[in-house]
Amino acid sequence: MPTSQSLTHAMTQIETAALRLGLDAGNRRRILACDRSLIVSVPTAMDDGRLHVFTGYRVQHNNTLGPTKGGVRYHPDVTLEEVTALAMLMTWKCALMSLPYGGAKGGIPCDPRAMSRGELERMTRRYTSEIFLIIGPDVDILAPDLGTDEQVMAWIMDTYSMQRGVTVPGIVTGKPLLLGGSLGRREATGRGVYYVSVEAAKLLGLSLEGARVAIQGFGNVGRTVAQQLKQEGCRIVAVTGSRGGRYQSDGLDLDRLLATVNEGGRLEECPVGDRITNAELFGLPCDILVPAAVGGQITAANADRIRARILAEGANAPTTPEADAILRERGVLVIPDILANAGGVTASYFEWVQDLQFYFWTEREINLRLREIMSQAFRRVHAMAEEQKTDLRTAALMIAVKRVTDGQRLRGLYP
Repeated sequence: MPTSQSLTHAMTQIETAALRLGLDAGNRRRILACDRSLIVSVPTAMDDGRLHVFTGYRVQHNNTLGPTKGGVRYHPDVTLEEVTALAMLMTWKCALMSLPYGGAKGGIPCDPRAMSRGELERMTRRYTSEIFLIIGPDVDILAPDLGTDEQVMAWIMDTYSMQRGVTVPGIVTGKPLLLGGSLGRREATGRGVYYVSVEAAKLLGLSLEGARVAIQGFGNVGRTVAQQLKQEGCRIVAVTGSRGGRYQSDGLDLDRLLATVNEGGRLEECPVGDRITNAELFGLPCDILVPAAVGGQITAANADRIRARILAEGANAPTTPEADAILRERGVLVIPDILANAGGVTASYFEWVQDLQFYFWTEREINLRLREIMSQAFRRVHAMAEEQKTDLRTAALMIAVKRVTDGQRLRGLYP
């Protein structure tokens, strides 16, 4: 999906929710406008002696409810439009979960897999220096995203701290435990998907014992969802990565798949079940489908083939508005991304709070708090959907948009 379409889709979904809330044209324009969009030059010395100039982005969508919060993405397809769409999604995700944040996102178009550790570190530190003036633990907090990890967060934290002259762990979340990271943070997004999937199954009267689950994307999120749902008695019948994956109708040997990937092997070549493509995965008979890869995977071209009862969006924006309409007509319960994968930002909030207090919680405390927040959010969204006679995505966005616009009304306009 072209990234310009991701921005169009995000704006279309918000317009739908805003119109149902009765917002006038001025307030609709205000919630779609970004507070700040920064484009920076990121000159980086490469290992072969060349000077390569990357382009960096940081978009802060809305800070009505608190400092902005969002990941940093390293991927060849990063554009300003994509980053803007993702920043908007973060605003609504944080508002829906009642977190004291607005949404932001950053990124650099690059291929981190083709770069050495030294090149990544130099690029990251220069990027942090370039956006230094608009970030901070009470201004805009960064986090990992596609192509970035705990090490990248450590470099960002160190660069920011060196310029401030004091150690500032709260500038990033998703960092190593030794530097103020939080227990449970790495698995939190997948756990969140699992928690809301359990709630959705209860709603539909679907027993998880023996329920069939198909997962697109076997990274951190997909693996965690698979492991958690298997513990509930589900059969993980299919998983795919970027090059395809494996399918077995009576359930895959998940431990063997995990061992293959952990040892550096390719998921699609693991000798269990049958090999399938990502396109084939969407047509498989299953009870729960979890797209946990990249955006724009479920479109008008394949939505009518989906045979799941529950579609839990582990990825950001995996379903286009056209596909949403088809799935709604076919009775598929879609748990939208701003709810389903909000476990990550919720646990990031826990990490930020712990950093500010210099007091850290146990993993059990974190998981219990996360489950409570995710389950309560699902029930709020379902209640709104019932009241408004609409789908869960529109209901979730209505709750989020109302929180932001109520905040804007209470704060007023300055000057």
